[in-house]
Amino acid sequence: MAGASRISWQTEYNQRLATAEVAVRLVRSGNRIWVHPGNSTPEPLLDALVERASELRNVELLHMLTLGKAAYTHPRYAGSFRHNGLFLGPNTREAVSTGRADYTPVSLYEIETLFTSGDLPVDVAFIQVSPPDSYGYVSLGTGVDCTLTAASHAPRVVAEVNRNMPRTLGDTFLHVSRISAIVETARPLLELPPARSSEVTQRIARNVASLVPDGATLQIGIGGIGNEVLAALRGHRDLGIHTELCPDGIVPLIEAGVINGARKTLHPGKVVAGFVLGSQPLFDLIGGNPLFEFHPTSYVNDPFVIARNDNMHAVNCAIQVDLTGQVCADSMGTRPYSGVGGQPDFVRGAARSKGGKSIIALPSTAKEGAISRIVPVLDQGAGVVTPRSDTQYVVTEYGVAYLRGRTLRQRAEALIAIADPKFRDWLREAAARGNYLEAPSALVA
Repeated sequence: MAGASRISWQTEYNQRLATAEVAVRLVRSGNRIWVHPGNSTPEPLLDALVERASELRNVELLHMLTLGKAAYTHPRYAGSFRHNGLFLGPNTREAVSTGRADYTPVSLYEIETLFTSGDLPVDVAFIQVSPPDSYGYVSLGTGVDCTLTAASHAPRVVAEVNRNMPRTLGDTFLHVSRISAIVETARPLLELPPARSSEVTQRIARNVASLVPDGATLQIGIGGIGNEVLAALRGHRDLGIHTELCPDGIVPLIEAGVINGARKTLHPGKVVAGFVLGSQPLFDLIGGNPLFEFHPTSYVNDPFVIARNDNMHAVNCAIQVDLTGQVCADSMGTRPYSGVGGQPDFVRGAARSKGGKSIIALPSTAKEGAISRIVPVLDQGAGVVTPRSDTQYVVTEYGVAYLRGRTLRQRAEALIAIADPKFRDWLREAAARGNYLEAPSALVA
């Protein structure tokens, strides 16, 4: 029977082999396509789809942050394609800001329920996977994220089977019988270039690291500060990882034995993640490595699952924080910039964790010091990703503000103290106008 089963799946596999141009004919006008995000972006399938633009109308491409060109967002394809972003990147930001594409604010934990509830049913899933094993199972490799659920519910699945996709472990597998068309490739995976390090980000990272004890379990949000924080933790011991994404910065810490999961209370000894976002050394590390367990975001980002990790330390970034502790992380005023992401999931999960901490880290200024990121009020239209009632720690290069259980006055004082010094008088005056602080003259007296 085992031999017959092997022959059966291989026959199915061979029957579904196609060129990218043929495979994407499964897409029809009016369809919604889920696109595998991050390093897993199936760019050959997207390129072939764009070539069909003249034949298609009102095709929606739904995804989180992807890498590559995202050519379907170009004005000349309006009418054929429309992007719906659940987390934006540089390749889609401009299309959303000009109204050619859409942004849906949603936390990562809730995305998969949009597929399963019928709020956003997926007609076709474009995925990138490893070659099948001897039982006919492919692995989703660098990203399980929301893609396993999308592929499990989509009536049609088009898979790029890339010889260079690492075969990862955990809940990453899909049988070839679920795949409608297969396109074989052997191209390098798309990589995320590392963010530039600076004295400011290094100081922020050292301040964050001062809050993290040995034996903590970490979530690291997207952005260059996350890798800096990991570098600043080189002297720590027995760290664990439970995170929506793993960046490149985990590689040296695993090689040095700093990250070993020895004190984790959930999945001890394992790095638990939804996806990775980085470059080739990270891909090399995760391939077949039993240290890693990848799971769907609906599990990894469940606040109740997160809270089962004692000493859970969640580190996320922000665009602005106002003097009451409201955190904007997804927009610049009314202009969407990134997404809600997993910040609210991990903020609340870490708050419920025994010994846990939720940390928001950001530079004190933007535009080369011209504007303060600590502000009297958020810009008009800015999205509140973390409400002030949930904000615990805010960290800049100037220090740490602890807000949990603090009054509006105490919050304003703590946040002004970690703002850039040249903006502190302005912030005090604004706080006095907002009745958070007494007027400056009264303070001087």
